[in-house]
Amino acid sequence: MAQVGTQDDASHEMGMHTEQLSGRTQQVFFNLDEEGGFAYPDSFEVDFNKRAELDVENMTPKEVNTGIRELMASGHGTIVLKNPGAKHSIAVGILNKLNLIIEGSLGYFGCGLCDGPNIRISGRVGWSCAENMMSGTLVIEKNAGSTFGAAIRGGDLVCKGSVGSRTGIDMKGGNIIVGGDTGAFSGFMMQRGRMIVCGNAGKNLGDSMYDGTIYIGGKIADLGVDAVPGELTDLDKQWLTRKLKMYELLPEKGVDHFTKIVAGKQLWNYDNLEPTEKKLIL
Repeated sequence: MAQVGTQDDASHEMGMHTEQLSGRTQQVFFNLDEEGGFAYPDSFEVDFNKRAELDVENMTPKEVNTGIRELMASGHGTIVLKNPGAKHSIAVGILNKLNLIIEGSLGYFGCGLCDGPNIRISGRVGWSCAENMMSGTLVIEKNAGSTFGAAIRGGDLVCKGSVGSRTGIDMKGGNIIVGGDTGAFSGFMMQRGRMIVCGNAGKNLGDSMYDGTIYIGGKIADLGVDAVPGELTDLDKQWLTRKLKMYELLPEKGVDHFTKIVAGKQLWNYDNLEPTEKKLIL
């Protein structure tokens, strides 16, 4: 099992730090602009100024996703989907730079497995939106269902409304930002990354979180196993202010009232504990 760092270690916990890294090389190992570089082998060169609209009302999800890919192949860097009709599994597996605008709502598993696109959705989304998102941005103007951002690894995932339970379950990186409330078990088994909830949080917040940081602007129903309050530092406040301003979600009263939740790290060495100690943790 991993050993818990000491207080003498400047990076003893995940969070905001100002120390300079040392002993790291600044050598450039690859360049995405080089011929035959290290981008995805089937990625496309697109022009954001080249715009296309796609009415998907009478299309199946497979046809929609194929249509997006064909437009990217022809160099379109801005694509507008009209009349999505809450279809499921739309805009999945986009491994490309792209400006995607969805005028309406999506069903479950929308925008999953994406790496690179910037997506804006004017309506709502169903369960498991942006599952395994790797990079880019995704902004939802209204509400989202449960398991929002499951296993997200990078990028900014933003819902300006409220979300369901288990937000950020198994979160491995990136940022999840919620303008409203979140349901029970949000941050469950969180490993890395940061979550901001401007409103309230349901029961068992951060249950079994291994690392990462959760910021809550409203009330917390209760904390899950091994989730504990942390100190909201000036660096935290600066980062919160900057991120929330980016998406026009900064509260009028600022961020001083936010509560910071981190891992207690008692589970890091769970296998080494005595049976009675395990009962105390659980």
